[in-house]
Amino acid sequence: VGETRAAQPLVAALRNRYPGHRILFTHMTPTGRQTSSDLFGDGVERIYLPYDCPFAVGRFLSRFRPAAGLVMETEIWPNLVAACRARAIPLLLVNARLSERSARRYARFPSLTRQALEGLAGITAQTEEDAARLRALGTPEVAVLGSMKFDIEPPGEQLALGREFRARIGDRPVFLCASTREGEEALILDALKVSGGGTAAPAPLLILVPRHPQRFDEVARLTESKGFRVRRRSDGLPVTPETQVWIGDSMGEMFAYYAASDVAFVGGSLLDHGSQNLIEPAVCGVPVLVGPSIYNFAQAAREALAAGAAVQVADAAELVAETQSLLADEARRHAMGKAGQTFTERHCGATVRTMVLIGRFLIPAAR
Repeated sequence: VGETRAAQPLVAALRNRYPGHRILFTHMTPTGRQTSSDLFGDGVERIYLPYDCPFAVGRFLSRFRPAAGLVMETEIWPNLVAACRARAIPLLLVNARLSERSARRYARFPSLTRQALEGLAGITAQTEEDAARLRALGTPEVAVLGSMKFDIEPPGEQLALGREFRARIGDRPVFLCASTREGEEALILDALKVSGGGTAAPAPLLILVPRHPQRFDEVARLTESKGFRVRRRSDGLPVTPETQVWIGDSMGEMFAYYAASDVAFVGGSLLDHGSQNLIEPAVCGVPVLVGPSIYNFAQAAREALAAGAAVQVADAAELVAETQSLLADEARRHAMGKAGQTFTERHCGATVRTMVLIGRFLIPAAR
């Protein structure tokens, strides 16, 4: 899902520069494929990426005969790389990020990893840290171009849906916990109970959006079991003043949830999952809270914290306390929101820079 959404500005740029080419998305998960369908509709083709076996990869390339291939972020498939190189198909790794944990995993197979990286036609990394880890694995040359996630603009229809959500909610403050991972919801709900923030009336509305759709029902049951009055996005029922938790059990509406919130916690950071994308709430002008685990977005998180766009908390109790403080201070929320928009604007441009590299390989094919 994340890589598919990050590709939005790149797809727009490719369509504009190479209107004679078709675009094929490959996916590994049903949710990623559904995200592609939601974002691009019939404007692109999509299939599941074949398993990285020589016969499967060979049939795939023979069937589609790509002029070039772009691998988003970091997925290193040795047989795909080798088959593309054998067929003189330039395969580029773009918008690459590589955490210390992932680098250690690839380093367990040094020869295979080095051979795959050397077989790529080009590599662009999001940060100098990512580039250094890639070079340590044997990559001869890495261009640091920034993250294309900064180039994503919230879709107008999503912002309109967010306003619709807000109208349904009313004047209550809204605390969004976005892309939460297993175990985080229980910690947050328990901390709310202890603080009294989940039982006092009138109280802020908690919007809880699990990262994985297969957990929607589980999270709804968990929330009800802890005594909260729950509504779900999918049930179509009103969000009444008595509703304490609204479960965001929908796909492709994250920007709408951000647009409807006053404060947003980015999940995957309270427990050791490395955090989900904190750039999206920042670009929406929403104050951002993150937990201690931020290795997937380390540099972006550090810069957002330094810019005053985000606050880092140590645990669920501090998360709830910081949220209550922010909800009580409109001026501080406004300042953090403006800082987030300034922070994201300052880092735009990775897509344009990436297109220059792509042009080295696709310009001859486009003539």
